[in-house]
Amino acid sequence: MCSQVYIAFDLGAESGRAVAGIYDGQRLELKSLHRFPNTPLRLPDALTWNVLRQYAEILQGIALTVREYGEAVRSVGVDTWGVDFGLLDARGTLLTNPVHYRDHRTDGVMENVQAMVGADTIYDATGIQFMPINTLYQLVAVQQQHPGLLDLADKMLMMPDLFHYWLSGAKVSERTIASTSQMMDPRTGEWAMDLLRHVGLPVHFLPEIVPPGTPLGKVRRAVAEETGAQNVEVITPGSHDTASAVAAVPASLGSDFAYISSGTWSLMGVELPEPLINAHTRTLNFTNEGGVQNTIRFLRNIMGLWLVQECRRAYARDGREYSYEQLTQMASEAEPFRAVVDPDDRRFLNPPNMLQAIREYCESTGQSAPETPGQFVRCCLESLALRYRWVLEQLESLLGKRLSMIHVVGGGTQNRLLCQLTADACHRTVLAGPVEATAAGNVMLQMIALGELKGITEGRELIRRSTEIIEYTPRDTEAWDAAYERFLGLID
Repeated sequence: MCSQVYIAFDLGAESGRAVAGIYDGQRLELKSLHRFPNTPLRLPDALTWNVLRQYAEILQGIALTVREYGEAVRSVGVDTWGVDFGLLDARGTLLTNPVHYRDHRTDGVMENVQAMVGADTIYDATGIQFMPINTLYQLVAVQQQHPGLLDLADKMLMMPDLFHYWLSGAKVSERTIASTSQMMDPRTGEWAMDLLRHVGLPVHFLPEIVPPGTPLGKVRRAVAEETGAQNVEVITPGSHDTASAVAAVPASLGSDFAYISSGTWSLMGVELPEPLINAHTRTLNFTNEGGVQNTIRFLRNIMGLWLVQECRRAYARDGREYSYEQLTQMASEAEPFRAVVDPDDRRFLNPPNMLQAIREYCESTGQSAPETPGQFVRCCLESLALRYRWVLEQLESLLGKRLSMIHVVGGGTQNRLLCQLTADACHRTVLAGPVEATAAGNVMLQMIALGELKGITEGRELIRRSTEIIEYTPRDTEAWDAAYERFLGLID
């Protein structure tokens, strides 16, 4: 058969890329055709996303793909990070630049909302992990700091929904991305209207929620004229990047594994057929996000490789440029367990200088702070692996069963040191890959929507035979047990 081509746009916190999924009837090849930085834009009043540049890069990525593959290009879909959004007026005009989730406008808002309506009420209605960056608290911040702006809004579109609107004209919200907002009922897949009214938010701007894999129609005429994309469908993948990444985990639905979608954030959890919402899951701050094929992504958000990225940025500001490969090599040669931090401590969410934040954390907990780049990065990686072990233990306790292995997918699989440390800390075999899990899952959902694949099971089998999977086995577990006891002392 002639190869079919599907375009996956994956926008992350550091960069975005256009990936062509090329299917020849047997294997799926992923080819990155366009990569671009995704640098926030600091305006006088907020840290924002440069959304017009992002969209321009999307159009360029479509044009490049069409130029290379012509009429073989069948569809396009966009996935991004969660929680952030754009507000449109009745004419479809963007009212303001979407604000970055690391902006400080939500400082203290979550705690105030919890005091007003009760944390139990919010969690029972949404099943979502409490984080100050959630859309719910961002909207409350908008209402408080920019009176009248929400009244002007005709639609609130999450970031991938905004791009899909610009590409197709459809103003809808895909379920997996809507679920990150802490505004959706995971039992019904609809907006939690009673909660939102209780909080005092207007609801007139909330769009229809549609499932992943929904065709939205052909690209707009203006898009087709600019890019050459004739008869190309716009299809919602798992529009939350983690949803697409989890869809690409090369395992059977319902098998006893935990997954880690590893990147700037690490998202660690399991697939469930229905939400798990109770007092215990709320206390442990687990989240019930929408997944593909009517599943629930039951997981914890973990700060992830953000710590390493910010260490690298701090060194660059001082004139010391290191590649990630150089930092990882130095970390592999550094002494183990010099210091351990809780990567989810709020001090690490958006500090002015990550190196200084780690030093201050170590000093406040009576530890010898790292000094060299290798020591800093090893501290970050070992601490991440220990947090993974904690989450694994909580998952097994909540589910009442042992999870036999951990599948790691996403860009973090390229950090082989972290993959090995994860196997060591968790005492589990780690299967790492695919690296391009998000793009693979995005393409898979497009293929299912167009009838090229029958479902997730067939899609995962396609990804399994098209991808290299690397296995890591545990070692030196006694040393990790001692380090874990230190870690538990920090988070209790």
